[in-house]
Amino acid sequence: MEDNKLIANKNEAPQIFKGINRVFQSKTFYVILIAVIALAVALLIFKIGMFVGFKKAGFSYNWSENYHRNFAGPAGGFFRDFGGRDFIDSHGVFGQIIKIDVPILVIRGRDDIEKIVLAQDKTVIKNFRNTIKLSDLKVDDYIVVIGSPNQAGQVEAKLIRLVPPPAESMMLPPPGPAPFNH
Repeated sequence: MEDNKLIANKNEAPQIFKGINRVFQSKTFYVILIAVIALAVALLIFKIGMFVGFKKAGFSYNWSENYHRNFAGPAGGFFRDFGGRDFIDSHGVFGQIIKIDVPILVIRGRDDIEKIVLAQDKTVIKNFRNTIKLSDLKVDDYIVVIGSPNQAGQVEAKLIRLVPPPAESMMLPPPGPAPFNH
């Protein structure tokens, strides 16, 4: 009796394998397999896109939050508080050129503090959208310098931008409520 069961089971096993082989060899199985793989690849690409998007958004947020600190500009805009302590100038300076001895510019910055700026061959010098030469700068021009400090406390300029001189008519009132006039 047990021999008959063994024989029956031996005959069933090849039948099961034949059925499984037919499933794996069918076109429907391959279509489903390709669809599952394509879906997995699409989800992976979507996840990578989300990761890159979050990184870019985080960078953009941090860049805008630190714009003032990174680019040495005044928090309220240029010409608002020219004599105040609103400028950070370790990586740049805003002020008037008081001496030019190529490649060195001496700039009178906030509180009449002089800063030495080194213009290099790779320094970009702009007047509005136009690129100009170092020789186009003159004493008494107002510039914004963005660069990096060196060991001697000088600013090695990466960008110099010529700006219009601050005139009393161009000076904007300081931020805050307007003064009360009688």
